[in-house]
Amino acid sequence: MAKVTVRRETGKLVIDFTYRGVRCREQTALADTAENRKRCEGVLKKLRERVRAGTFVYGEFFPGSALAERFSSDTGEQLPGRRALRVSPAAEAAVATPPTPTFRDFTTTWVADHRIEWRRSHIAVLESTLSVHLLPAFGDRPVGAITKSDVLAFRSQLAEKPGRAGSRLSNKRINNVLGVLRRAMADAADRYGFTSPCTNIKPLKIRKTDVQPFSLDEVQRLLATVRADWRDYFTLRFLTGVRTGEAHGLKWKYVDFERRLILIRETFVLGEDEYTKTDSSQRDIQMSQPVFEALRRQHEATGKLSDYVFCTRDGNPIDNKNFSDRVWYPLLRHLGLAPRRPYQMRHTAATLWLASGEAPEWVARQLGHASTQMLFQVYSRYVPNMTRQDGSAIDRLLATRFASTNVPGVQP
Repeated sequence: MAKVTVRRETGKLVIDFTYRGVRCREQTALADTAENRKRCEGVLKKLRERVRAGTFVYGEFFPGSALAERFSSDTGEQLPGRRALRVSPAAEAAVATPPTPTFRDFTTTWVADHRIEWRRSHIAVLESTLSVHLLPAFGDRPVGAITKSDVLAFRSQLAEKPGRAGSRLSNKRINNVLGVLRRAMADAADRYGFTSPCTNIKPLKIRKTDVQPFSLDEVQRLLATVRADWRDYFTLRFLTGVRTGEAHGLKWKYVDFERRLILIRETFVLGEDEYTKTDSSQRDIQMSQPVFEALRRQHEATGKLSDYVFCTRDGNPIDNKNFSDRVWYPLLRHLGLAPRRPYQMRHTAATLWLASGEAPEWVARQLGHASTQMLFQVYSRYVPNMTRQDGSAIDRLLATRFASTNVPGVQP
């Protein structure tokens, strides 16, 4: 008879077996969990193998046990020093950290298992992070042998690596790399029954960066200067806040001229159409008059050429890098405007809407945000400057309602 039970008084697992005609029940230091039961089963398996081979020494498995002393006196076994009753370090180690695959082998399986649920663009970024940073550091290490100290040392090494423009890797980038490691190790820990070394390692603090929207005057200058064949594209992006992939993936079947709606249903990423960034990104954007007119003109140009609203001469979607390098940045330099990413066109739309007095809830829906939280966190400081609502309105109200001549008990 050999089995694993639990002692009710302590909630600890007990290894129950018979040795040399004596029933032995040894309590471990392990709580009653499925994984710990599996570990104790491993001890029992090893115990049986030793008994069959005639090499079992009771005191090696259960040092400090009274039975260990009994069997030692009967057989002349040499016992280690006494200690509290528990599975010996050697036996516990044999099962506490069961054999695990290398980080390289595990992440190959991990990515394959989740590929069906992850976006292709997410997989591309994840695989790049693995190949550039994580596999060189942990690839040949068993996932169960990676420690918290290893992770912290790796993080310190990342901080010394070069980033863009000769600078060090940013805290944001380091957090992204560790985020991949954290998710992979959490899955490995769940599968193989160990504690993830990334537990309780907090992300590095990230400095808040300001958005750089264009003013309405700058938008007008850009629209007046850009090449005619790009003007409608710029109009759409500056006045609707669509993301780059949403603009490049916009198809004519999603443009509803009758109801004046732009239906955001797809995005163009890494050369293919995909589902939008999030569920909330699925939205209907209302066309302002300038946008309506721009899309009418664009339909005359590409409506019969391509399924895509904005496309190349052969009908293919716009390439983002080609647009940035050959159109966007040269235009900013020509106008003497500070260089900034095309994504700032989205920020511009948000600030223009808010500055015009549109309800934040409506603006959030147009942008595809799940709530208004980001609006107040990111854009609120631009609204007073653009609308000139800097507190003077409440001053005027209070001046008329709380003038000293109208306040009871206050002498003029």
